[in-house]
Amino acid sequence: MDSKKSKGEMVRGMFNDIAPTYDRLNHILSFDIDKLWRKRVVKIVRKTGAKHIMDMATGTGDLAIAMAQKIEGTTIYGADFSSEMLAVAEKKIAALGLSERISLTECNAENIPLEDGAVDAATVAFGVRNFEHQREALTEMKRTIKSGGYLIVLEFSNPRFALVRWCYRLYSHYILPAIGRLVSKHATAYTYLPDSIDKFASPEAFTALLREVGFESVERKSQSMGIAHIYIAHKA
Repeated sequence: MDSKKSKGEMVRGMFNDIAPTYDRLNHILSFDIDKLWRKRVVKIVRKTGAKHIMDMATGTGDLAIAMAQKIEGTTIYGADFSSEMLAVAEKKIAALGLSERISLTECNAENIPLEDGAVDAATVAFGVRNFEHQREALTEMKRTIKSGGYLIVLEFSNPRFALVRWCYRLYSHYILPAIGRLVSKHATAYTYLPDSIDKFASPEAFTALLREVGFESVERKSQSMGIAHIYIAHKA
């Protein structure tokens, strides 16, 4: 990666490059467990009663599609800063006949073209650690959520149990990058991804950050022995 570029520029370029193989690799490398985690997010969103939902860092649209399919009467605003990932999402959404329910916009999380309180809930799946300015992005997302609404974040974390952490690091730092490079033909993308998990805040620190930007009643749910967490933050 070019050190002269900002983190946002580097990450955007990386995701544009790997967009054609992203879905296939994502499901292979996660053994499809990411689908289970998304199902849990959808259940949480459905319980909030949200109908107008923003899916930030929507990528190729997996979570947006799942919410549109499983939560009756929803409209989804999918946003991402990668044009190529959005192009893949658009094709998937059209093929499923969901174009009237899911709209897509290219933007970054620090500058969202929505009015204050425009959505009932916002979701982010595996995107927060890629934000260049996390505090500003979370504050901006909070602005778009109505009073009484929710932010639900699904993000990777480092497992607490030593054996699980050792196995996870062995896989994520050695096996995953090798397979990722072979399939995607991208030299650094699947090295960046585990590195970004290592650098991301601990569950306690991220929970504290959500409270600092103004969310209340922040709850977190560990997934698969701490490999990921779901955070549920309420806007009073």
